[in-house]
Amino acid sequence: MQPTTIDWNLIWREQQREHHATNMEKNDASFWDAKDAARRFYAMAHENNGERINKTLKELPLTPDSRVLDIGSGPGAIAIPIAKQVAHLTAVEPSEGMAAVFAEKIEEEKCGNITLIRKRWEDVHVKADLEPPYDIVFASYSLDLPDIRGAIQKIEEAASKYIAIYWFAGETSWDAMSRDLWPQLHGCEYVPSPKCDILYNVLYSMGIYPHIESFPFRHINRFETLEEAVEHFSGRFFAETDDQKDLIRRYLERHTIQDDGTIIIPGNSTRVRIWWEKTDLVHSNR
Repeated sequence: MQPTTIDWNLIWREQQREHHATNMEKNDASFWDAKDAARRFYAMAHENNGERINKTLKELPLTPDSRVLDIGSGPGAIAIPIAKQVAHLTAVEPSEGMAAVFAEKIEEEKCGNITLIRKRWEDVHVKADLEPPYDIVFASYSLDLPDIRGAIQKIEEAASKYIAIYWFAGETSWDAMSRDLWPQLHGCEYVPSPKCDILYNVLYSMGIYPHIESFPFRHINRFETLEEAVEHFSGRFFAETDDQKDLIRRYLERHTIQDDGTIIIPGNSTRVRIWWEKTDLVHSNR
């Protein structure tokens, strides 16, 4: 089979389908609809994982005149610092909890130059819902959707200059935990989401030949008590019964580290930044 005959978008779609099937037809959006989970995400992003925010701010070509589109912004952990450096930022976030916390942070930080669109990227109509073109469009670990080719086409429609997608390479710490726990919790093997190799091939098949940088990423989950950690991960793993929560408790007991009166669950993974500038690329095979 010639590489040009492979439908990489279909491969992405099938792996996404299998991934969400192992999640019992649930997904992370249902977890993040809870405001407490969204607030924890925001706090951890700033207190424990500020490296991700700082890295993104340094890498994006931000100027005081920039108009930026953030796809899948979550509670605004990256969007709000960016908004303070640019003319305008539009954020797209479908999760009820994430969007609610983001709206609170907009008020707290007095960021009057942010427009928050409460929709899935799949449901956004670029001309009707947004205000294109945007100098910078980026998606930070947020393109968890079945039609990645359609998502990228829409990104290109909205962007005038610079596009960046942050995604995963190889097994993440979340994948490793799921691989260990899923069979015990739910009686089936865990299927991870598609990674950057498929994403790159989708782009290549579209005639987009981007830059790609891989980098190590250390994610820290910090909790006051073990029980707080158990409740958090029970939601992430869809653990509802006492036996399921006890499985998670025993797993966390083996993997937590004591740190200054708190406990942390560290996670190491490899991430990628895939980026391109529309003005510098010749597109083909559309």
